Amino acid sequence: MTLTVTQKAPDFTLPTDGDDFTLSSLSGPAIIYFYPKDMTPGCTTESIDFSDLYDDFKAMNCEIIGVSKDSPARHGKFRAKHDLKHVLVSDEEGTLCDAYGVWQEKKLYGKVYMGIVRSTFLIDDKGVVQHIWPKVKVKGHAQDVLDTLKAMQST
Repeated sequence: MTLTVTQKAPDFTLPTDGDDFTLSSLSGPAIIYFYPKDMTPGCTTESIDFSDLYDDFKAMNCEIIGVSKDSPARHGKFRAKHDLKHVLVSDEEGTLCDAYGVWQEKKLYGKVYMGIVRSTFLIDDKGVVQHIWPKVKVKGHAQDVLDTLKAMQST
């Protein structure tokens, strides 16, 4: 499945390193970013960047949710090691990755494999996709997402 802007975002309830997290429990907008793996350079940078801007997102009543196929325990270690402020959701079975269309064929050094394509979704307070960043480049991405949310809320 490939999501498009103005489409209803698939709801989910999945484990974190604490309690389960349910998208539809939020009263404001949400940023859902999918990343390949905890403790890897690009994923660590992206998660730290979102965490560094967490207070700015919260000031706009927006929750940040990071998603990978790592276990809740690994997410807990990752959050603790880097003092991440936002929620990390474990999608070990890949159902959420499939629902959001980020589980795709990838190529590296001539090898073809399936994996998470780094992608981010801005969901409004009604659960509708308002913006999609496919095939994200990490540098400056979190700030770009924040700027897009600010522009959306000022209109």
